[in-house]
Amino acid sequence: MAPVAGMLKERGYTVTGSDTGVYPPASTLLDSLGIRWNEGFREENLKPAPELAVVGNVIARGNPELEYILDKKLSYCSMPQLLEEFFIAGHRSIVVAGTHGKTTTTAMLAWIFHTAGRRPDFLIGGVAPNFGDRSYGLGGGEEFIIEGDEYETAFFDRGPKFLHYHPDELILTSLEYDHADIYPDVASIARQFRLLVNLVPRGGRILIWGESPALKEVAAKAFCQVESFGLTRDCDWHASDVAWRNDASEFRVTFRGSEVARIRMPVAGRHNVLDALAAVALAQGRGIERAATERAMSTFVSVRRRMEIKGEGNGILVVEDFAHHPTAIRLTLEAARTRWPGRKIWAAVEPRSNTMRLKIFQEVLPDALSLADFVAIGPVSRSQLLAEEDRLSPEALAESLHGRGCGAKAFANASQIADHFAANAKPGDLVMVMSNGSFDGLCAKLLEQFKRLAEARK
Repeated sequence: MAPVAGMLKERGYTVTGSDTGVYPPASTLLDSLGIRWNEGFREENLKPAPELAVVGNVIARGNPELEYILDKKLSYCSMPQLLEEFFIAGHRSIVVAGTHGKTTTTAMLAWIFHTAGRRPDFLIGGVAPNFGDRSYGLGGGEEFIIEGDEYETAFFDRGPKFLHYHPDELILTSLEYDHADIYPDVASIARQFRLLVNLVPRGGRILIWGESPALKEVAAKAFCQVESFGLTRDCDWHASDVAWRNDASEFRVTFRGSEVARIRMPVAGRHNVLDALAAVALAQGRGIERAATERAMSTFVSVRRRMEIKGEGNGILVVEDFAHHPTAIRLTLEAARTRWPGRKIWAAVEPRSNTMRLKIFQEVLPDALSLADFVAIGPVSRSQLLAEEDRLSPEALAESLHGRGCGAKAFANASQIADHFAANAKPGDLVMVMSNGSFDGLCAKLLEQFKRLAEARK
């Protein structure tokens, strides 16, 4: 919502808003743009009445501002509706959807198009350092590049956001079970992806991760051209000779056997190679020259909170990642092993997302987390809202990890985790903090303790 407010401000609109617990980067973006926002929801925040109220998908009946909007019959819409009507209309819509990799792939695409001089409009679900730590851009070019979220749109529209984005070209990165608060099973998510596929016009194009049977099924009845990308040779777009050399991933891109690019990018991990491959494939199809694509990828900086180095203290590196799903956790830890070989990895994971808080992944999380040397499990967020039989058990998760030969412990809070790591981690080790929230400032707590230890050694 904060980046969309910024987009409206840049278009010349006066924008205000309300929320609770606003923290960076949203708060700093709004402040830097001079957008006034209110802490908390009150009827007075809507006086004088706005021409249009944009209702976020966390807003439910009973919210005082929403009730005022309905009582006074003020004009309102959802954020995806606003994007649909105010920004996407008149552009060639490029949508990136999938359980994992949406944000990174969208950022890569936007940077490739920008580097090629195509002046794209774009909206990314994360902070992109390549664009001065912005999540959006209004370049005025032909394309609008947007991350397509499968989460619901608003209290009055329970369908996924991405159905409002009218893709001319579509990337599907992956399809797994997530968002347990609104989807009962993976089949219900796949149904929404099929609806999205059905929106692509005959002259459009869909790129799917070719090693996913679920995505092949989703795209099976598409009316447009469908191409696959992946690490196996049967994919149309193939990444080969993948290697990590001198702080960069290198690989060749071939399209049906013919080389079309050689990529070198300063980010690690198989998942990032796949994201880059999808971005390269789409850019090639839009007529972007090989040299521009290769130049863009060589200067790509990963989105904030995607294996982002937060600092180092006492010789211990602290890295933060958004990973909040077993697959994302596994890929993140694999990438960490590639990028920082030989370092002992201390992982801290917070069960915070609506899916991670539940027992759904109780049995599969240990396999993903056991790639670390030691795992600290934080408390389940908002645990009081869940019945014990439905709630993930950090203690049981720690026991399972012990059974796999991995050190693990459940902690009551972030401060306890910071204390434990400060007492046990050694110079040369790596701490990976994984959460889709702030984890109660764990990264800052760790760096403070590690730097204190370094001072004490002097």
